Amino acid sequence: MLWRCKNCDHGHFTYQGCGNRHCPSCGRTSADGWLRKQCALLLPGTTYHLVTFTVPEQLRRLVRSNPRELLELLMQTSSSTLLDLCGNAKWAGGVPGVTAVLHTWTRQGEYHPHVHFIATGGGLNANGIWKESHPKFLVPVFALSSVFRARFRDALKKEHPELFVRMEPSIWKYEKAWVVHSEPVGTGEQAYRYLARYIYRVYLTESAILHHDDTGVTLRYRKSGSNKPRTMRLEPMEFIRRFLQHVLPSRFCKVRHYGLHHSSKRSTIKLLQASLSFAQGCELPKPPETEPPPSITCPKCEGVMTFKKRYTRLQRLMFESAFPRGPPSE
Repeated sequence: MLWRCKNCDHGHFTYQGCGNRHCPSCGRTSADGWLRKQCALLLPGTTYHLVTFTVPEQLRRLVRSNPRELLELLMQTSSSTLLDLCGNAKWAGGVPGVTAVLHTWTRQGEYHPHVHFIATGGGLNANGIWKESHPKFLVPVFALSSVFRARFRDALKKEHPELFVRMEPSIWKYEKAWVVHSEPVGTGEQAYRYLARYIYRVYLTESAILHHDDTGVTLRYRKSGSNKPRTMRLEPMEFIRRFLQHVLPSRFCKVRHYGLHHSSKRSTIKLLQASLSFAQGCELPKPPETEPPPSITCPKCEGVMTFKKRYTRLQRLMFESAFPRGPPSE
């Protein structure tokens, strides 16, 4: 895209996104569109819950070595566990709306596979009646952890016996390692906004890279439980390793929808939105406002630049061959 400075008339090229879901620069527009689409399906007056399933530390190396098989197993067993327990009459007692997003990193970039679920605080029972759950409680995390551990073990033994025999038997007995966390997140919009940041990229952004040279890369990050910014310096190969270990297998779907959030249930959730809005006398949730794109400043005089023209890839290559030092001023 060609931009022109209002002050000095300098021309400047910027490049459009590559579209790769792991790129630290691209995906902002797509993430905004995904966020608006998900928030348009929020149920009025309903408390949403963020449920997180993690695998024990002893399993992480095996998952990293076999991501296609074991990440798929993680998504399947955790989602079925949450849906089945929500369907229990003791708790939600119906089919909830669930959106799952896979993460594989910590804030320091270490490998830590886990799945975040945004679930409605209630479900639609077999009679088509919406049953609201307690606003501060969805399902017991101890039951989620126990069922999740058993299902993952049985599925791994059945579908991948060659991987099952490589695990220490003690891991299936240590319940505390299979951590499941659940907390209410209000209307759900902020939880979706948090997950939208990582839908089309991994943990790292270009702005987090403070300095780099032949000896290493200096990164900025925030430690879990603290908003205080910290820095760390990695050797080049360690930096590359931390980044590439989060690249998912080709065509692996990291965002999935279950229950009322499944694409086949869109008409059902629209009707449920209307009925809940009418019963509670409230308006349907409005899509969140997206942040405006960052302004382009002139590299010469730091003035404001305006968009002029969009070029195709072939035109860009022709420009680069004709003007290797940059676009012409006219």
